[in-house]
Amino acid sequence: MNTEYSIETKCIQSGWQPKNGEARVLPIYQSTTYKYETSDEMGKLFDLEKEGYFYTRLQNPTNDTVAQKICDLEGGVAAMLTSSGQAANYYAVFNICEVGDHVVLSSTVYGGTFNLLAVTMKKMGIECTIVDPDSDEETLNQAFRENTKCMVAESIANPALVVLDFKKFAKVAHAHGVPLIVDNTFATPINCRPFEYGADIVTHSTTKYMDGHAMCVGGAIVDSGNFDWTQYGDKFHGLTTPDESYHGITYTDKFGKMAYITKATVQLMRDLGSIPSPMNSFLLNIGLETLHLRVPRHCENALRVAQWLESNEKVAWVNYPGLQSNKYYELAQKYMPNGTCGVISFGLKGGRDVSVSFMDHLKLAAIVTHVADARTCVLHPASHTHRQMNDEQLMEAGVQPDLIRFSVGIENVNDIIADIEQALTHI
Repeated sequence: MNTEYSIETKCIQSGWQPKNGEARVLPIYQSTTYKYETSDEMGKLFDLEKEGYFYTRLQNPTNDTVAQKICDLEGGVAAMLTSSGQAANYYAVFNICEVGDHVVLSSTVYGGTFNLLAVTMKKMGIECTIVDPDSDEETLNQAFRENTKCMVAESIANPALVVLDFKKFAKVAHAHGVPLIVDNTFATPINCRPFEYGADIVTHSTTKYMDGHAMCVGGAIVDSGNFDWTQYGDKFHGLTTPDESYHGITYTDKFGKMAYITKATVQLMRDLGSIPSPMNSFLLNIGLETLHLRVPRHCENALRVAQWLESNEKVAWVNYPGLQSNKYYELAQKYMPNGTCGVISFGLKGGRDVSVSFMDHLKLAAIVTHVADARTCVLHPASHTHRQMNDEQLMEAGVQPDLIRFSVGIENVNDIIADIEQALTHI
């Protein structure tokens, strides 16, 4: 693929490159396994001595083609798909962490990610220190330990809509010799490419804007290829020392800049198996083809809705980085000048019960456990996605009890505003 193509062209053309006489549209390789003529050929695949496919739990041509498209969109060197965004974040961290290691985590990340790292992975012997993303460098530095292996944040926090100061986080992470892992789900590579600002690994819940139609759960991990794992001796020994489960190969020696994704594929996916189905990847690819068209419309509509809410007397507060009144407006202009995302958070005068009542009266916007697709939808995080958190944790995550997460779709914006207006008449 021509790397000089614009991102709009990459949405269409990256990934599947049919040869003479091959299908124009990406085929669905709906097969668990692949045939070879000799035992020796198969053996070389298992020894990582030869590239190819032998079992879809590790790799599948449809999945790999779509992963390559996402890799091109983010400007990375290698990528892999997973069965969900949660799996992507888990693999991204677990690929370089083990018992006794430590992670620094932004407090405002999605509730599921927070629980994964702060609760579940703690049971696996991986500790986590939570930091406020607005902290200064000195405060962030204090969170690191000798056994810290990575720093994790979101480009735009879900649902707090905190815009990450990439350069600050990257500077701190690299000063301690660890990679910065950024979940870029909300911004998408259309509005933000974290590698350009110092991030090392990017993850996505492809379930959201990339799929765009609420059809398929999925995730992705992209490696920038910029972090030098070998520079820190055995600190990242899973990558830089022999893997006895593959006859002693060392990933960084054998695969160079492909080491991180190769290990995640042939070791983690081999053992944990969170692979997407080829059919889901096929549908994801269709969504990616219109990503560059949909994201600007989401942002345009969201700004209009946010401005309308800001002027309504029944609304207590509005949080959207595209508003000039927003505390993250300048950071958004710095890192995402073309727009942020289609998600708004706001609260109504009267508090939590009023917010819930308002949601129950919406007609066009649906109450669903989802966000960031073509249809306008709404959710109350304190009652739904973040309900596992106590009140203190909710506030640390930027989730007020009355917070309404409103995901603006690509319908006519006047219809969306009219729906909000009629629902407000009931409170």
